[in-house]
Amino acid sequence: MNKNVLVYSSDSCIYCKEAKEYLNSKGVDFEEKNVSKDMTARKELMKMGFMSVPIIKVDDEVIQGFNKEKLEDLLK
Repeated sequence: MNKNVLVYSSDSCIYCKEAKEYLNSKGVDFEEKNVSKDMTARKELMKMGFMSVPIIKVDDEVIQGFNKEKLEDLLK
């Protein structure tokens, strides 16, 4: 079953880079929204109540930060 994965990231975020590398290493397709370049994505993020990245959405579940264990659990 394919999960719908969305990563909110920024250019200067080391945890965003780690999260994307992790997803790539697992062969997980994901959409990335870079809040450094995309003002619409930044507004979406703030509307959800977040001011920092990475924010990773797996279907309807939201993970704040790069939490590998929780991410692995949601990707099962």
